[in-house]
Amino acid sequence: MYPVSSMNAGPFWSNGPSPGAFYNFPGASVGNSSIAAVPETPGEYGTQHSYNPINTGSSVVGLKFADGVVIAADKLISYGSMARFHDVDRVHKINDKTILGIGGDFADFQFIKRYIDQKVVDDMCLADKNELKPKSLYNWLTRVMYNRRCDFKPLYLDMVVGGMQDGEPFLGHVNLRGRAYTSNVIATGFGTHLALPLFREYSENPTAFATLNKQKAADLTKSVMEVLWYRDCRSDPKFSQVFCTAEGVQEEPDCFVKQNWDLATMIKGY
Repeated sequence: MYPVSSMNAGPFWSNGPSPGAFYNFPGASVGNSSIAAVPETPGEYGTQHSYNPINTGSSVVGLKFADGVVIAADKLISYGSMARFHDVDRVHKINDKTILGIGGDFADFQFIKRYIDQKVVDDMCLADKNELKPKSLYNWLTRVMYNRRCDFKPLYLDMVVGGMQDGEPFLGHVNLRGRAYTSNVIATGFGTHLALPLFREYSENPTAFATLNKQKAADLTKSVMEVLWYRDCRSDPKFSQVFCTAEGVQEEPDCFVKQNWDLATMIKGY
């Protein structure tokens, strides 16, 4: 026979849920029919996370050509649906071998740009003639974005990384989930639907791609930005493009779309 005390054991765990009842989580108080969380504010400004992108940039396009890469994006940052900031560069020179274009939440880009700049400064301080290479930045960004995604604190960014490594052009894409790929042509946002078909006329034709030099790549990029301006309501006629070749990085910060609205004869107010 078992002793009576062992048959009348206590609860499995203290403060556990009763069968058919709700569990009272620590830090919560029970009202009439709902549970209201007790507000907690750690730190001076509380715990802050980005749950929705607010100030956003639209499409970024990248093209690899025979001697290097080019990345282009318009200079508009939208506050929600309002075209708020009209002169913001979204394609940046990292060093003489690496360039970076960003779409998505601009505040998240400003956050991660501080760490990228610090890596560049660290390379300069070491003075060992090693610089941040495009593949290194690309791989580092995949780990950062995937880590933030796993912590449920993603950085709402679409990034295009380009540059020259070991004499060969490199072009890669990283998104907010850490998904990454490399290709001869890359576009984000509406550019995925509008720009890639125009780029692939060259990238998927070996003969045309072999003859694609810097000037032809610049002309093609400008025609793509013109299409995006006509078709994407979150775009802007002013854009910047950055080239990276064996000679270094060349920035063209003030480019404009050649607008022609003669076809809109029946539309008023444009």
